[in-house]
Amino acid sequence: MDETQLRLDGNACGGMLREVFTTDMTAARGACVGCGTVGQVGGQHLYGYPHGPGAVLRCSVCETVLLVLVHTRESYRLGLPGLAWMQI
Repeated sequence: MDETQLRLDGNACGGMLREVFTTDMTAARGACVGCGTVGQVGGQHLYGYPHGPGAVLRCSVCETVLLVLVHTRESYRLGLPGLAWMQI
């Protein structure tokens, strides 16, 4: 069997993503790629919110940018540049 026969597009996991992101994300834990510290999202330093178009979360230990969430008129954009992993 060819691997392309097993492959689906990202829409196939839409239901799972919807289930995951309806939870309280402040309790989610993640590991910083900068220093390796593991901590809850709610315990990190927040910048840019509510006075800007979004939020920037930085590691409370080394200030690495962990998460960027921007709200536009049409959508949300989420970047996780400083997280090695996230447990939800």
